[in-house]
Amino acid sequence: MTVNMQQKIIIITAPSGAGKTSITRHLLNTFPDKLAFSVSAATRKARGNEKHGIDYYFIAEEEFTNKIQHGEFVEWEMVYEGKYYGTLKSELSRIWSEGKFPVLDIDVKGAIHVQQQFPETTLSLFIEPPGVDELKRRLQTRGTENDESLSARVNKASYELSFKHSFHQIIVNDNLEKAKKQAEDVVRAFI
Repeated sequence: MTVNMQQKIIIITAPSGAGKTSITRHLLNTFPDKLAFSVSAATRKARGNEKHGIDYYFIAEEEFTNKIQHGEFVEWEMVYEGKYYGTLKSELSRIWSEGKFPVLDIDVKGAIHVQQQFPETTLSLFIEPPGVDELKRRLQTRGTENDESLSARVNKASYELSFKHSFHQIIVNDNLEKAKKQAEDVVRAFI
């Protein structure tokens, strides 16, 4: 996949519960003519009101691994046991063909991988929670986690925080409005 400077990528990454989805939505609403959400593929089931092709491309594990073997992903990870997530090359091409820049809301490992492939054309933002205790509280408030999954997410978050200096910009989300504004300023300068 050859990329020119018109094919920029904005990566938003963070531990689960740090606020990356809220910040991603803010950026998409602020720059609707320039940015488009890159829909990730996932093998998990849809939650709540999530819709195929809008929130994720929900695909079977067998289809996902087939796409891996055929080199159809820019990045992919087995984020949790048996749960694959990834960014399809076709999704980036779709957004670039619309004259927009894709915004990838992805996990830390995937973000590092995309950044390595497109070092000249990516902007990466790491959304840092004010602390692991606050992150745990936010995840509990969601009501989507049992004790085991909550513990796994908190442990994973602690690990992911160790990579924060791998990204272009660290935004501490101790105040969502302030974090949104900071992300907006950085993205405006990049695009």
